[in-house]
Formats: sequence, C-alpha cells, structure tokens
Amino acid sequence: MKRMKTVLCLCLGVLLSLGGCSMAPKYARPEAPVPAAWPSGPAYDNAQVLTGAPAAAGLEWREFFTDERLRKVIETALNNNRDLRLAALNVERARALYGIQRAELLPSVNAVGGGGKQRLSSDLLSPGDPRTREQYSLDLGIASWEIDFFGRIRSLKDQALEEYLATDEARRGARIALVSEVARVYLVLGADREKLKLAQATLDTQQAAYDLTRKRYDAGLATELDLRRAQTPVDAARGDVARFTQLAAQDQNALDLLAGSKVAEDVLPVDLGGISPSREISPGLSSEALLGRPDIMAAEHRLKGAYAFIGAARAAFFPRIALTTSIGTASDELSGLFRSGTDTWNFAPRVVMPIFDARVQAAYRVSKADREIILTQYEKTVQSAFREVADSLAVQGTMDLQVAAQQSLVAAVAETYRLAEKRYTKGVDSYLGVLDAQRSLYAAQQGLISVRLAKLSNQVRLYAVMGGGSR
Repeated sequence: MKRMKTVLCLCLGVLLSLGGCSMAPKYARPEAPVPAAWPSGPAYDNAQVLTGAPAAAGLEWREFFTDERLRKVIETALNNNRDLRLAALNVERARALYGIQRAELLPSVNAVGGGGKQRLSSDLLSPGDPRTREQYSLDLGIASWEIDFFGRIRSLKDQALEEYLATDEARRGARIALVSEVARVYLVLGADREKLKLAQATLDTQQAAYDLTRKRYDAGLATELDLRRAQTPVDAARGDVARFTQLAAQDQNALDLLAGSKVAEDVLPVDLGGISPSREISPGLSSEALLGRPDIMAAEHRLKGAYAFIGAARAAFFPRIALTTSIGTASDELSGLFRSGTDTWNFAPRVVMPIFDARVQAAYRVSKADREIILTQYEKTVQSAFREVADSLAVQGTMDLQVAAQQSLVAAVAETYRLAEKRYTKGVDSYLGVLDAQRSLYAAQQGLISVRLAKLSNQVRLYAVMGGGSR
C-alpha cells in the first residue's frame, strides 16, 4: 500500500506540473468607433457640465435620488423584482458552467474498494488452518485525463470565464435598468396625479362657470349659444378627469409590478411638484467614460471569449494526449493474519492525431467568423451608448429653456383668461373669448407639467446611460 501511494503521488505530481500553452490570439481592446468628446452645438451649449459634480458611475443610487419615498420604492424593487432575480440566477448558472469547464483541467481520481469473507469446507483446509478467509482490494484510477499541452481546455475555460463575467455585467445592467425604470414610472405617476388634480380643478371651475351661465340664460341675459359653449369645457374636463384617473391607476400597477409587491400609499407621490429632484451629475469631457457601462463591458467580455474560442479551435489541429492510470492492491487474510498481497500499476497513454478532420477546419472558420460578429456587436453597443448619452445631453441643454418658455406661456395665457372673463362679465365680449382663453390656459398648464416631467426624467436617464445605479 505504501508503494501504491508513492507511485500515485509521483504520477499526479508529474502530470499536474505539465502546463499547456495558449494558442488564442492576443487580445487588444478595439478602438471605440465614436468621437472622443461629446457633441457640441446649439443644443448642447446650455448643457450643465458642472465643476465638482460627481460622475454617474461613481455615484450610488441612494446618493443620486434625494426623495426619501422614492428611495424606499427602489429598495423594495431591488429586493423583490423578478426580472432582477432571474438575472442573478443566470449569473449563478454561468458561474457553475465555468466551474465545470475549469474542472476539465484536473484529473478525475476514482477509488474502488471491496472486501468479503468466505467460509471454506474442512476438506479443503490443511490441519490448523482457519475455515474463514477474508479478502480485501483497493483500486485507484484516473480515467482518460487529457493533458492540455496546446491549451485547448484552458482556452475553453477562459471562454467560459468571459461568458460568466459578461453575464454578471448583464446583471449590473438589469439593476441599472430597474432603478431608472422605477424612478421614471414614479415620476410619471406624480405627473399624472398632478394632471388629474388640474383636470379636477378645471372641471370645478368650468362647472361653476356653466352654472352661472345657466342662471344668466334662465334670466334672459345669455343666449343658448353661450350656454352650449359653457357646457363644452365642462364635458372636456370631465373626460380628462376620467382619463387621468385611469392613467394614474395604470402607473400605480406598473410601479407595483416593478417593485414586486404592492407599494404602500404613503410612499407614493401626491403630485410631481412634491418629488425632490435628483442630484446634478457631470458626464465629463471624454466619451471614454462609456467604456465602464455594463452593456459595453459585457460585449467586451464576449469578445474576449471569442478570442479564447479561436485558441481552442487552433489547438484542435494538434494532437490530443490522454492518460489512463490505475493503481491497485489486494490482500488475502486468514483469521486476520496477512497471507498474501499484490500491487498493480497500469499506465496507458493515448494520442489522437488529427491528420485531416473537416469538422476541425469548419470549427476554426466558425470561431473566426464569431469573433468578427461579436466585434461588430461590441462596436454597435459603443455607438448606441454614445447616442443615448448625446441625446440626454441635448435634452439637458435645452430643457431649462423649454421650462422657462412654458412658464411664461402659462402666465401670459392666465392673464388673457382673466381679461377675457372680465370683458365677458361687463358685456363687452362674447363667451367665445373666455372659452378660447380657458382652453389655452388648460393646455399650457398641462404642457408645463409635461416639460417638468421631461426634465426630471432626463436627469434619471442621463444617470442611467452613463452607467449609474449599478451599486
């Protein structure tokens, strides 16, 4: 038995010391097919590149979002959202597959032991021998272990590792998407609730105006045309109340789905104005910051995996050497006394030399084509990311001007509405002027809510497309 252990240790030591070389081409990160700097021009002149403002990737979502109620909803979603849970399970699966591929580098050692007792007939025994015989055996073996001289298995292991890392980056991307989507739906819910309040207030105002016109009509001071015109905004406001009630309910359903559970009413927004705005962030001066986005990093890991697969395909052109080794011992005992023992050691190398294999040739061509495909996908991912950031910067550069213009419009139309009502009350003008002014004011107020929503939503979008929210 001691001899068997010695031989086994020596064999494993020699085999484990044999390292394989890699035949994968050397990887170099491709040059990003986008400009080095962010776009410039009239749409970007007012974009806020704040001195001292943090970068999105280095800012945790709890620091970016300042509204405490929104933070609670995001926390709930991160704990309960099923899509994010599936992304995490996919990471675990990729990790397990990597472990399987990595295990191919190591031999599988099997041990088989046996024993038994046999009672012999007294006619077969010599005088003084016991009638009970005990037999024991132990076999250790390595079944067809491939020695990775040319790095085929190591390249496949590297490919599996890169796929695992890409899956983990996809999980980070799913986390960013979830955080930003929860914030977006939360803002939309606040905006729709504010529009519902505006529609309800408009309905109350128009109902009062209609009641007054009705009294004037009954007294003969207003025409039936004035009465019907007064009824028009009432019906329109009533329809908007129903529509925004529906939209707010659907927004809340979407938020519940994202959160993975029913969101408590006390953390929901009452209106858009009651939501604290997010922190300002800086995109920096260089588009190189995009390379840290999870989707770009995942594409790069897949590209590295394609390089590793080329190495495995190249190694398939060379001999594959496999070893089969077994070491065993056996003993016979009579009444517990050692009578005989044998040790055996078998060493059987097997070499497979691919003289010509069309499948190997085809696999190599496929591996090279895959690399070009994945390289193109990587470049497209970088370009798409650049456009997303550029679009958000264009919105940021113009949104303050839009908000200011809409606020001025609301003020001007509100004054027009006041003057039209005054003229109508004094009998100077017809009710048509009041009706037109009221419609314009209502539309301008709704437009102001929409542009405020667009500004807040774009802050969240810029944070997401810059890679924020993954921690």
